[in-house]
Amino acid sequence: MASLGTMLYLVARSLPRVGEETSGKQNLLDRLSSSEIPEKIDAAFNAFLLKSLRKTKVVLMKVDNFINDKLKRVSPNGNGKPKIDFKDLAETSEEKTEETSSNKEVDSV
Repeated sequence: MASLGTMLYLVARSLPRVGEETSGKQNLLDRLSSSEIPEKIDAAFNAFLLKSLRKTKVVLMKVDNFINDKLKRVSPNGNGKPKIDFKDLAETSEEKTEETSSNKEVDSV
């Protein structure tokens, strides 16, 4: 730490001796950075980002509500909404297969 402090002290002492060369010409980056264009681009980008994030939030909330509705229908305590009962579905499908097989036997006789 002491050597780092010493190095910083020596650099700070030698800085005033180093002169800056000033030229009357400014390059493109200097002129661009000193103009108002970067602020305007930043403001336009922030406005676009704000609008797109709000629209994305609305879409995600709609998807979330859709998924919650589907989960409520499947859950055992569906809060008054109809739920899927797989036992009833299995029984109705067995009854249908029995009816079709009995109809085929009657048709074949």
